Amino acid sequence: MQISLNKNSDVPLHDQLTEQIVFLITTGRLRAPQQLPSVRSLARQLEIHHNTVSRAYQNLVGRGWLRRQHGSRLHVGGTVHKLRSAYLDLDELINQSIERARKMGYSLQELQTRVLERLFAQPPDHILVVEEEPELQRIIHAEISSRVGKRVATCSPQELASNPRLAVGAQAAAPDYIVRTLSTLVSRDRPAVPLVFSPVDEQLDLIRKLEKPSIIGVASVSSAFLRTSRSLLAPALGQRHVFREVLLPGHGRVDVRGLDLLFCDSLAMPVVRCPCKVHYRLIMPNCLDDLIAMLGPPAQKGGKATQVRATSPRRDRKSTGRHT
Repeated sequence: MQISLNKNSDVPLHDQLTEQIVFLITTGRLRAPQQLPSVRSLARQLEIHHNTVSRAYQNLVGRGWLRRQHGSRLHVGGTVHKLRSAYLDLDELINQSIERARKMGYSLQELQTRVLERLFAQPPDHILVVEEEPELQRIIHAEISSRVGKRVATCSPQELASNPRLAVGAQAAAPDYIVRTLSTLVSRDRPAVPLVFSPVDEQLDLIRKLEKPSIIGVASVSSAFLRTSRSLLAPALGQRHVFREVLLPGHGRVDVRGLDLLFCDSLAMPVVRCPCKVHYRLIMPNCLDDLIAMLGPPAQKGGKATQVRATSPRRDRKSTGRHT
């Protein structure tokens, strides 16, 4: 047990010892049914009178934190699990932890630093997408959520810089051009995963295979996505085809059946009506594979893993096939 007593403190030694043992139990460093040192053994270790240890142990037994078994030393009881129902909300649990830390002689700054260290050391329980443009955040959020069975949150680099705690418990992921700026904002033990955007080789190939002049469109919730797409598709468009940008509204379906070929981002795909639409996924499949490897398989639904293949863009099953 890691216990440190301050003999010059105004807090009695038995109270310090009692609350430190409670803290060790509530933070998981002591777990049921782990045995505690004998009274005399712990007294020698801490260089205090054995009556002080005995008094602390009696207090903990009376409160249910420790239990006695005939013929054996005291062991941690099941109090933690019983008390969870007594914590009506997280604030109450935090308040009790603060009070115990004070009784043990720790400053609030020390408590904050230690708690953050412990939180950052935990395995990630969600993904934090870091991206400048809110609409691109939404697209990346949708693509990661469809493959990875973990909660996905989003923020901008500026928001993360002003509040580094957003990265607590998270595996950060960001476009490759942003990752290098995040090195000081995330844990060195858990660097941000770079998200590489998919090339447009297959989209260019589809356009080049068109047998006659056509109207080519790109549908997206992001104006940046549309600007970039226009530039990337320009070599295949030339003077032969007409290009249309379809910037989607915040809600509702959009009918663009007059287009001959439409590339849709992951949010546009389910809401756009067009007989020849192609799903253009923004993120390269191997990037999502990296996240899956770190965080585990997708969530289970109905006994089967729900998985959407993050492959290169493919023709929608409603496509007439007249452009091949």
